[in-house]
Amino acid sequence: MKVILITGATNGIGLETAKLLATQGHIVYAAGRNLEKLESLNNIKSLYLDITDEKSIESAVNKVISEQDRIDVLINNAGYGSYGSIEDVSLTEARNQFDVNVFGLASLTQKIIPVMRKQNDGHIINISSIYGRFTASFGGWYHATKYAVEALNDTLRLETKQYGIEVTVIEPGPIKTDWGIIAANKLADSAQGSAYEKQALKSSNRMKKLYTSNLLSKPQVVSKAIANVVNKKQPKVRYVVGRGAKFFIFLNTIIPTRIFDKIISKI
Repeated sequence: MKVILITGATNGIGLETAKLLATQGHIVYAAGRNLEKLESLNNIKSLYLDITDEKSIESAVNKVISEQDRIDVLINNAGYGSYGSIEDVSLTEARNQFDVNVFGLASLTQKIIPVMRKQNDGHIINISSIYGRFTASFGGWYHATKYAVEALNDTLRLETKQYGIEVTVIEPGPIKTDWGIIAANKLADSAQGSAYEKQALKSSNRMKKLYTSNLLSKPQVVSKAIANVVNKKQPKVRYVVGRGAKFFIFLNTIIPTRIFDKIISKI
């Protein structure tokens, strides 16, 4: 039985992961800003956390430590996608996305590392994306945050190994959650009246069709992968999950960049 803190747990991958880990007997602190869904679930401890607020982060960590005296696993899952061209997305929105996806993750991790170092044991699991390995049109700011998560994850793994802390990154492909619809709506909004409007609206409509279809993996696929990592004695450092995820990463490594650009633009 492990004490687990998971962020972004009020819906999608985070919620499904919290429920699965709780059924396996772990002590799960499911953190987020909207606790209504969490408070109705059995065997899950709901925890208010605004990942962009230092005081909220400190309060959440202190609460877990005061009740359990340890944190065995941190799952950095909180994040969102704000799509639009590099030109159209305001820098304010770009910074907001970095605050949630990167700096929020880093801030919480900084608070957890001393706890795990004192224990000489712990596991940090960062949820990235296959879009931390390659890019597509209109996702540049989101992709930039995931590239940053990949770099932080790999550096963290090297730095904390000596203290008994494992670090793993999960790279899902497109998963059927509300994330895709939100990103598509933001893309359509950001492109209004811009030079990219026609192309962006086509991409937005394609995203909506994709995320409402049965072509994508369900969030439970990622949740099972995360749970497997939590329960493994010697997990791998990187897991690619979801339908088509491994194929696109492989394709990106073996074909010329300009050809891959044409393929990914059509998709």
